[in-house]
Amino acid sequence: MSSIRPFSATDLFELNSVNLDPLTENFYLYFYLQYLSEWPSLFYKVVSPSNDVQGYMLAKTEGKGKDWHAHISAVTVNPNYRRIGLASTLCSSLERFTENEPYEVYFIDLFVRCNNKLAIVLYEKLGYSVYRRVVGYYGDYESKINRNKIDDEIDAFDMRKALKRDINRESVRADGRKYNVLPNEIVF
Repeated sequence: MSSIRPFSATDLFELNSVNLDPLTENFYLYFYLQYLSEWPSLFYKVVSPSNDVQGYMLAKTEGKGKDWHAHISAVTVNPNYRRIGLASTLCSSLERFTENEPYEVYFIDLFVRCNNKLAIVLYEKLGYSVYRRVVGYYGDYESKINRNKIDDEIDAFDMRKALKRDINRESVRADGRKYNVLPNEIVF
């Protein structure tokens, strides 16, 4: 049976089997180390009984007031271990960790490419909904200046899940796919 464990710096040497696929965002080493030093309890892995890293969660907290939230920067699973519920387990664990002390966030958010249908379906099953489309989020400068020029290849959905502290569910909206923003308009 798989188990969740804290991530350590030496685990970075074991991520090739998880990161080397087209659906996974790769980051510079300092990015991982920043999360490990600033949000160590929100950077964790799921491992097999033989201690193989099967996947990981890379998250942080940010914002102020009712915008205080947890942000999923990466949740990914080794292609050999997909479709057995590990991504759901990682996301549910983040929810449990952050809706209570010391974090007590209002919501969890993440960005996902608009053409990543499998991930969108997964997040929707977990209770996330589209809050807005971020036009050109994954694109170059030219793609980030016209909010009406949508492209599923380079646009992202900002998906959110309200947690128990957001009693009135102000952090989510039912018609989020109708709201287009540019990356520079996202402020917390």
